[in-house]
Amino acid sequence: MNELVLGIDTGGTYTDGVLLERNGRHVVATAKTLTTRQDLRWGILQVLDELLPDEPERVKLVAISTTLATNAIAEGKGRPVALFLLGYDPDLVRRFSFEGQFATPRFEYFQGGHDLYGKAQAPLDVAGIVARAKALQDEVEAIAVSGYFSPFNASHEEQAYQAITEATDLPVVLGYQLSSHLNSVQRATTAALNASLLSILQAFMAAMHRALDERHITAPLMVLRGDGTLMNTALAQQRPVETVHSGPAASAIGGRFLAGLDKSLVIDIGGTTTDIAVIDGGRVAVSEQGTAVGPYQTAIRGAHIHSLGLGGDSKLGFDVEDQLTIGPERVVPIAYLAQQHPVVYEELKQVNHRLQKRPSPDLIEFWFLQREPRRFLANGRARAVIEMLRERPYPLPTILERLGLLHPLQVDGRSLIDQEIIGRAALTPTDLLHLSGEYAPWHKDAARLAAVAIARLRGWTVEQLQAQTHRQIVETITAAVITYLSGQTLTRSKLYSVRDDLGAWLFQEHLTGTHPYLGSKISLKIPLVGIGAPAAIYLPDVAQLLGTELILPPHYQVANAVGAVAGSVMVSREAWIYPLLQGTHVRGFYAQIGPERHRFAHLDEALDYARQTISQQALDAARQAGAVDPHLEICQLPDGAESYRLRASAIGNPDLSSKYVV
Repeated sequence: MNELVLGIDTGGTYTDGVLLERNGRHVVATAKTLTTRQDLRWGILQVLDELLPDEPERVKLVAISTTLATNAIAEGKGRPVALFLLGYDPDLVRRFSFEGQFATPRFEYFQGGHDLYGKAQAPLDVAGIVARAKALQDEVEAIAVSGYFSPFNASHEEQAYQAITEATDLPVVLGYQLSSHLNSVQRATTAALNASLLSILQAFMAAMHRALDERHITAPLMVLRGDGTLMNTALAQQRPVETVHSGPAASAIGGRFLAGLDKSLVIDIGGTTTDIAVIDGGRVAVSEQGTAVGPYQTAIRGAHIHSLGLGGDSKLGFDVEDQLTIGPERVVPIAYLAQQHPVVYEELKQVNHRLQKRPSPDLIEFWFLQREPRRFLANGRARAVIEMLRERPYPLPTILERLGLLHPLQVDGRSLIDQEIIGRAALTPTDLLHLSGEYAPWHKDAARLAAVAIARLRGWTVEQLQAQTHRQIVETITAAVITYLSGQTLTRSKLYSVRDDLGAWLFQEHLTGTHPYLGSKISLKIPLVGIGAPAAIYLPDVAQLLGTELILPPHYQVANAVGAVAGSVMVSREAWIYPLLQGTHVRGFYAQIGPERHRFAHLDEALDYARQTISQQALDAARQAGAVDPHLEICQLPDGAESYRLRASAIGNPDLSSKYVV
C-alpha cells in the first residue's frame, strides 16, 4: 500500500490541501476551502476530511505553509509589542529617519550595547528595563530586545531577557537569536516583527495540532520557511518571522514542481495578495540581504518574492481623483456575507435610494463580528458597536448614525479591525466574477446590487466597472512584473500632476500603442506559470501583454499546498571572522560563533576553525530539526571588506519516522 505525504497551505482567504504519493510524488487528491479566520481549525478539518484516506497511518509527513505572517504585516495586523534598544544612538536614528522602520511605535532606548570587538559601551540599565517592562505589560503582548553589536556579544540581550521574564509574564524575543546581520536597524525590525507574530503563529500551530489529533494523524509536522526550506514546529513557533513569504515560496516551489520547468516566472493570484517569483536552475531565487515585507526590511533570508496587495478579495473604491482603486485592503466579498446573512441583501436593496442623499462607497461597507474580544474594551463606544454586531452585520453608516458618531475612529474601529474582532465586507473583484459567471458560489444578486451602487458613484454601468476592474488588475500585475524584474519603478503621479518619466511613458505606450510616431514593446523572455484560482481569468491577458507563453499546470489552483510538501529541511549556522587591530596594525583574528569568540594568530587558522565548527553545528541541528542524511553547503557572504561571514547549511529530506513535535 502506497505511503502518502500531505501538504496544507493556510492563506488569508483559502486553505488548500494536497495528498501526494510519497515516492513518485503523484497528486492523489486536492481540496480547497475558505480559511475560517475565527477558528482556523475548522478550515483545516474540512480540508483533511476531503483528503484523508481510510487509513490515516498511511500519511508519513505533513508539511504546511501559510501567508498568515505575511498578511498580518502587510495589513498592519501584527500584535502590539514593545522594542527595547540597547546601546542604540537616538540622535542617529532620528537623523536618518529610522523610527518608521522599527515595525512598532513603542520603541525605547536603554544604556548598554557593545562595540565591534564585543566590549560593553556602557553598563546595562537593568533597572530602567524592568521598570518600563512592568509599565507596558498591560499594553503589549510581547517585548523584543535588540542590542548594538549583539552578534558579537549577546550578554546584554540575555541579561535583559532574564530581567524582563522575572518581572513580567510577557514573551521576550532576542534579536541576536534571529540574525547575525550587523545592520542594527534590520535586526531590531526583525525582532519586533517576530514578537508581533508570536501569538498569531502559535494559534495557527495549535489549530493544526488539534485538527491532526482529531483525525488521528501522527506523522511528523514541518513548516515551510520563507526561503522554501522546512523547519520543525517547535522552531516555527519561536521564530514565526521566518515564515514571512512562506506561502509565496510554497507557490513558487509548487509551480516549478507541477510545471516541470527549471526556468520560469511564477505568479500566484490569491485572495489577499498577488506574489511573483523567479525560478532559475530549478530553484527559487533567494535574497541574502534580507527579505522585505510591506514597508519593512528584515534580516531574514528569504525567497526573492514581490508581493502586492491585490487579490480576489481586494476592496474596490475610488480615490480623490475619482480613479478606481483595487486594494490593498482585504475585505470579505459582499456576496459571501449576504449568503451567510440574508439581511445584508435586504439592506443592499435600499442602497441606491440612499445614494441620492449621500453618494459614498461606505454605504455598501458592512461590519460584522468576527470574534469576541479577548480583553475588556476600555472604549465604551467600541463596546456598543460590538453589542450591535452580535445581532447581525450592519452597514457602516447605520452603525455611526445609531451611535451618533461621525467617523469610525471614534469607536477605535481601526484597532478592532486590525485585531480581527470586527470584519468588513464590501465590493471585491470576486463579487464581479459572480456577475460574469466565472466564479459564483455565493449570493449573485447581492453582488449585483453592490456593483450597481459603486458603478453609479462614477457614472458607469456595471459592465464598464467590470471591464475597468479586469483591465486594471491585468495592468497592475504586468507593471509589477516589470518593476520586480528590472528593479525600476513605474509609480503613477498623484493629484493630477503631469507625469514626466520615460519609463512610465514606455510602459503606457506598450499598453495602449496610441502614440502616432513612436512605439514600445516589452517582452518576458521566460514562460509564465500561473498559480491560484483566478490565474486562468487574469493571467492570459498578462501573458499576452508580456509576449510570453502562459502555463497553467495541473492542479494549479492548489500549487501552494504542493510546494509546502516539496521542500527540504535546512538548518544554517554562521560565523564571523574579523581582525584584532591595535591602531592600524593587525595583531590577530577573532572567530565569532554565536556567543563564543576565539582568538587566532593567523587568518587561515580562524577560517578553518570557523568552517569546521559551524559545519558540525549545522549537521547536528539539521538532524535535530528532522533531516535525514543532511549534506553540507558552505558559502562566504558579503558583509564588509575587513571581515568574513561564513554560512554552513545542512540540507536533507524530512525524517518520516517520528511523530510531530508539539
